[in-house]
Amino acid sequence: MASLFGIDEKKLLRKRRAAEKRFRLCAISALFLAGAFLVFFLFDITMKGYPAFQQAELLVTVNYTAEAHDNPYAAMDPDTVQVVSRSFTRLIPSMMAENSRLIGTSQELWVLASADTDQYMKGNPNRLRPRHQTLVDTMRQEGKARLAFNWGFFESGDSKLPELAGIRAAAIGSLYVLLITLAISFPVGVMCAVYLEEFAPDNRLTQIIEVNINNLAAIPSILYGLLGLAIFINFMGVARSSALVGGLTLSLMTLPAIIISTRAAIRSIPPSIREAALALGATPLQVVWHHVLPLSLPGILTGTIIGLARAMGETAPLLIVGMMAYIPEAPENFSSAATVLPAQIFTWASDSQRAFSERTAAGIMVLLVLLLGMNATAIWLRNKYERKW
Repeated sequence: MASLFGIDEKKLLRKRRAAEKRFRLCAISALFLAGAFLVFFLFDITMKGYPAFQQAELLVTVNYTAEAHDNPYAAMDPDTVQVVSRSFTRLIPSMMAENSRLIGTSQELWVLASADTDQYMKGNPNRLRPRHQTLVDTMRQEGKARLAFNWGFFESGDSKLPELAGIRAAAIGSLYVLLITLAISFPVGVMCAVYLEEFAPDNRLTQIIEVNINNLAAIPSILYGLLGLAIFINFMGVARSSALVGGLTLSLMTLPAIIISTRAAIRSIPPSIREAALALGATPLQVVWHHVLPLSLPGILTGTIIGLARAMGETAPLLIVGMMAYIPEAPENFSSAATVLPAQIFTWASDSQRAFSERTAAGIMVLLVLLLGMNATAIWLRNKYERKW
């Protein structure tokens, strides 16, 4: 091939193709590396969290004697007491007080094992003494020790005893917080986006507002926590640690994302639809309400769900407004003290007991399932109702 202006065209073509191959190789390598990290993360979390969905139970003989009413530890063999959860032992006096027929009788009951017994039966490091390990091994051989599905993980709230700790209170608290966040951020965000895109004049004030909305979408989430603390708690007097203050704080954080996604969805509607509606005598408000909003609703819902999914995974702003407290019971209303799943996971992760590490990983698995479900819903809505103009 002839040279042009003294340049070897074959050499340039080889360099260009070599550069293209290197770029493609780098892109494939980056994609493979990201996928490998994701697979490793999911595998590691699953292996650590799966055992938390099983809980050790022991078949023990309980003697309801008069002595046991004053000293519940006397209701069982001294070695058996050491491998049984204290939560059951403490209930023996109240069980006898509620049912006097139990006094003087004995029963064999499947009861919750202690956290160390649970870890021993799962083959994890524990603090059981050798004689207690021998006792558990004997009970397993006799069919008096088993690993059952841990329904308590979903039915109980937080507890100082790992074998009793569950996510029910945090899950209900997360639901309350998301409901408040949705009820405030969705209508306000959509109305702001409609005004800015359809009715606001193009002047300096509008441009400043648009720049600030874009900036608010990118600032660290912990700053929203400081804003919520200053406005909702210190100024407005909203109850600290309540689902209400958490929802209000997260609604501030979600607003910019909803406004930006709604504006993008509205902007994608062809101008011909607006012009046709106006030509038929519709008012600007009717054009927006009857044509623009219904057609842009899939994009609006997609952005809203993604914004809520981000809010559901946040911990930093809720830490500032006090939603990191020990909450054993589910909140009864929006003003009750509450916590959320990310905060509960953070609390368990900071505990040194091995059994809480299992529950930390299990909580992460539950949170990931919820987040993936919300994002999958957003993708489904987009693919199902998306229109190409």
